Formats: sequence, C-alpha cells, structure tokens
Amino acid sequence: MTQKTNAWLIKMFSLMLISSLVLGGCATSAKDISQSSSSSDNLANNQSQLASANNNNKTMSNNLPQLEGMAKVELQVNGSPILIEINGTEAPTTAGNFVDLVNQGVYDGLEFHRVIPGFVAQGGDPQGKDPNFSGQLGTGGFIDPQTGLERRIPLEIKLEGEDKPTYSKAKLSGSEVVLKHDRGVIAMARSAMPDSASSQFYIALEELPSLDGDYAVFGKVVEGMDVVNGIQQGDRISTAKVVEGLEKLQK
Repeated sequence: MTQKTNAWLIKMFSLMLISSLVLGGCATSAKDISQSSSSSDNLANNQSQLASANNNNKTMSNNLPQLEGMAKVELQVNGSPILIEINGTEAPTTAGNFVDLVNQGVYDGLEFHRVIPGFVAQGGDPQGKDPNFSGQLGTGGFIDPQTGLERRIPLEIKLEGEDKPTYSKAKLSGSEVVLKHDRGVIAMARSAMPDSASSQFYIALEELPSLDGDYAVFGKVVEGMDVVNGIQQGDRISTAKVVEGLEKLQK
C-alpha cells in the first residue's frame, strides 16, 4: 500500500471519529462507526421530535440555569478524585446546566460509555442508571421532571473579542474560539443539531483542535488527569459533587 493511500485512510478515519462525537449516536468503540452514524441519522430525520425540542428550547432558553463565574466539581471514578474547574464566565449556560445536573445527582452512578484512547472519555447518559436498560448508551439526555421533556441547551461558543458567546451556530472559526479543546477540557456531546446537548459530556484525552468551533467547551480538569487517563469503557462515576462555587448558580 502506498504512502499516499495510507495518508488518505488515516485522514478518513480521523474524520469518522470526529463525526461520531454526537449525543444521538455515541459509538461504543472506534470500530462501531456505522452504528453510530445510523443512530445520528435517525435522530436527525425525526422531524417531529426535533421540532418539539427546538420549540421547547426557545421557550425555556431564558430559564436555563446560569453559572455566574467559576465553580469546581469533583468526580469520583475508580475510588479516585477528578477535580474539574467549570467556567461560567465564558460559557454561563453550558456551565450552569452541568453544575445544576451535578447538584441534582444526575451523574451519580453513570458510566463512561465511550472511551477512545487519544480522543475522548464520554459519559453522562442518564439511561445508564436503569439496571434493566438494554439499549445503546449514548442516546439519552436529562428529562426535566418539571416539564417531562428532555432539557436541551443551545450550542454556546465564545469567540475572541466578543463580549458574549455565540449561540446555536456550529462550524465557527476554531482559531477564534476562547475555550479551545486542550488536553483535559470538558465539553458537551451533541447530535447533528447544534442545540441538542443535554447531559452527555466528554473529556479530551489529547489536544483536539479539529473540534474547536463545533462543540461547547465549559471547563477543564485541574487535578486527577492521571485518573482520567486510566478510565476504561464501562467505568462509572461513583459520585459527582459541586465543591466550590455553587452559590454562583442561578436558576
């Protein structure tokens, strides 16, 4: 096989990994790309579900939790802590959603259903709490008990020189993004629709500049990256708690 062919295959594989980073179709392994794409397409083609979600998002967008400043969250995984700094200064809605869900205990007991070395460790599907759940993890989000609907948050990315984040727009210029995909950042997973993030998140295991401008980064690991590097697919978050800055959460 020629070097040109090898380079082409590597490029195509990288693109498939990036495109599979979606809430509606999170592959269980790097080889499970076709199933991932199928799930994502099914979500994107379900027009009635999308219309309902988008309408709900518009009506509740001003009522989503907001984090006014910085906070810290501690995840316990495999008996060891992971301390994450949550950035509500640059991503108030995305950070507020995460801190609110942590404070509600949504992440306690959930597993990392998708781990790809050199790429991401992804978790946060609430369906994983159901011991009888037999479907594919990576397809669920947080159901708000007050509305009975899945809470979805707008894609929130702040660009350099802007006072406020840009909302609901993907494929922004990665070079202008304030919160970039450095190693150890935490960001929201989503489907093909920009405003489809809910509760699923991922931690970048390496620098991932190709995701800048397309996914919402809202914090970074400040202690315990060695614990993150040791996460295996199926490992669970035993507990998640807000250890600093909860008073900055506005609901």
